[in-house]
Order: sequence, then C-alpha cells, then structure tokens
Amino acid sequence: MDALKLIAQDSVKEEMPKFEIGDTVRINVNIREGERERIQVFEGTVIARKGSGVSETFTVRRVSYGVGVERVFPIHSPNVKGVEIVRKGRVRRAKLYYLRDRVGKAAKVKEQIR
Repeated sequence: MDALKLIAQDSVKEEMPKFEIGDTVRINVNIREGERERIQVFEGTVIARKGSGVSETFTVRRVSYGVGVERVFPIHSPNVKGVEIVRKGRVRRAKLYYLRDRVGKAAKVKEQIR
C-alpha cells in the first residue's frame, strides 16, 4: 500500500490553480493524432468536482453551436497542460447539474464580485 502512495505522490501536480465550482476556466489539453501532438483549448463552466488525491476529476460544460458539451478531466493528468481561470462564479451548490436543463441566459452563472 505504501508503494501505491509513493507513486500517487509523484504524479500529483503542484502548479494547478485553485478553481471552484461555477468558475469559467480555459483548459489546455494535449491531443495526440497519430504521431503528431497539439494543444487544444476547451473553455467552459466547472459544474462538478469528484474524488480526491490523484484520482480527482472535474467536469466542464460549454454550449457549442447550440449543443451542450461536457468533458471530464483528471486534474493530475499529464495531458492537461494547464488550467487558466477566466472568471469566478458565485454559486450555492456543490454540483451544477441543473444547468443542463437551462437555456440561454438562465444557464449563466453570476460573477463573484470581490
């Protein structure tokens, strides 16, 4: 069991910014197409975080061409090159699954004023 913990500690990223549920984030993801690699940007609202430690994931949702798109990213994955916080959201829930049923302005999250 200690060997698993050591391996898990080695793969934990320290430079990850602190983002919360409701924040709009821009994720740089490494995409492999055959032998080539490129960085793809995915921007959306964080609607959920799950797990802890190495296996922690977060779900990002955006609407693209009128269709809702959700992607789940492992926080400590080597394919996630960076996370940039675009804006902070003000929410009162731990999971924002109710945004799936909303359309237009109703699907927006209010910005947190600091």
